[in-house]
Amino acid sequence: MNKNMSRREFVATAGLFAGMMGLVGCGGSGSAATTAAASSAAADAGLGLVTDGKLTVGTSPDFPPFENLENDQYVGLDIDLAQALADKLGLELEMKTLQFDAIVPAVAAGGQVDLGISGITIDPEREEQVDFSDSYYIDDLSVVAMKANTDITADTFADALNQAGVTIAVQSGTTAESYAQENFPNATTQPYGNATDAFAAMQAGQANAVITNKAVGAKMVSESYTDAQVIKEIATGEEYGVAVSKDNSALLDAVNDALAAITDDGTLDSIVNKYFG
Repeated sequence: MNKNMSRREFVATAGLFAGMMGLVGCGGSGSAATTAAASSAAADAGLGLVTDGKLTVGTSPDFPPFENLENDQYVGLDIDLAQALADKLGLELEMKTLQFDAIVPAVAAGGQVDLGISGITIDPEREEQVDFSDSYYIDDLSVVAMKANTDITADTFADALNQAGVTIAVQSGTTAESYAQENFPNATTQPYGNATDAFAAMQAGQANAVITNKAVGAKMVSESYTDAQVIKEIATGEEYGVAVSKDNSALLDAVNDALAAITDDGTLDSIVNKYFG
């Protein structure tokens, strides 16, 4: 749980709801359909949504435990977070699959998704393209290698990876990619469209190691790649945030208000504990 998250009162959207519902009440015996329509209109007011009544969220569902597909269903911490935000805003949630490195550009361009929620680290380069909500989770990086690879250990990984002929698999567009390029310049940093492909490449002998987020590395080696192991955890203190278009300050404010609300009422803690408790 991020202790630095600002705690702002959830008032903007709530005020809109109250005003709209008051108007419905003045009409006497309004129908349930009228009430529902008023609620939807209240939630949509000024938020500049791609689709009226819906919160459309871009994600790359190959990053467990944050987002994944199980039986064609979106699951994970970020999916639960997106649902909680949509609920607070009185909107229907619609998830949209994008490759990770396409999410921030899609949010910035507008017209495709309202938000990006996909384990996205808040960093200066991304902040040039989009705005970010208050952070909702702090993570680190990890180095993963096959158990049979005794050349890469917690004590030797820094030198072992920074060698010509060594290939490090990463997910394209991630902080792991940047870290590998900056810290192991003699090696080849090989980006893949998703984390699963990066791990599969290592397992197939096409890469010597994977660098990924700590929580993802732990999840992968405990469930899907049990012949691999986390060699080293790297304390980077990355803060995850919700990406919002720079042209939509109203939606950014509404998301921050909703985040504050689910923090104060314990919902965010429950979501995090579900996956890390």
